[in-house]
Amino acid sequence: MNQFFAEFFGTAMIIVLGGGVVANVLLSKTKGHNSGWIVITFGWAVGVFTGVLIAAPVSGAHLNPAVTIALVIAHKFSPSLIPLYFSAQLLGAMFGAGLVWLAYKKHFDITPEAASKLAVFCTSPNIRSYWHNLITEIIGTYVLSLAVLYMAEPEVGLGALNALPVAIVVLGIGLSLGGPTGYAINPARDLGPRIMHYFLPIPGKGDSDWKYSWVPIVGPFAGAVLAALMYMLFTP
Repeated sequence: MNQFFAEFFGTAMIIVLGGGVVANVLLSKTKGHNSGWIVITFGWAVGVFTGVLIAAPVSGAHLNPAVTIALVIAHKFSPSLIPLYFSAQLLGAMFGAGLVWLAYKKHFDITPEAASKLAVFCTSPNIRSYWHNLITEIIGTYVLSLAVLYMAEPEVGLGALNALPVAIVVLGIGLSLGGPTGYAINPARDLGPRIMHYFLPIPGKGDSDWKYSWVPIVGPFAGAVLAALMYMLFTP
């Protein structure tokens, strides 16, 4: 497996398990229906753990364009690989979202709430205030990126990460900072599945909320840049 497919399948695994747990909690007549936010945050953390476990030996397991940018700014990763990693992450997220739809297709068909269907694919705020939502995403991704920068293992060559510490950080972000926006903290994780929501034949799905879509892209990138600058400022 090469770097592209490591990032592709690693990111896909995050979405399969992360989007899958949201589907299990929100869609009608699932075994996990209404099991709550704690279940969702653990599902996403396990998705990150699994994705990193798969991809780390080959690609360094960025699985997130914001993490890639943070590592580039901190001189831990080559900027020449940005197009390869970004494309793999976005396509992997789209593929993972498609698998979630296949797994839960019958439940999508009978769920009446368009918002619940959209939430399986991408984030939206509970209180819509774009600048405050943006700040939340910046803070969440700042925490993630700073942790990643201190966890990166230079001897691997691509900033590879240990799966469990990253998963625990993502779990903490979800529990502590996920309430306002649903903690995208990853542009590919939100944009890729949102694109799939737009194209998939889901009955009564409503629109894909493109008016909000810039927040979980700009916020994570800004948070990653701030984290990288802080890391460089205080790390010898």
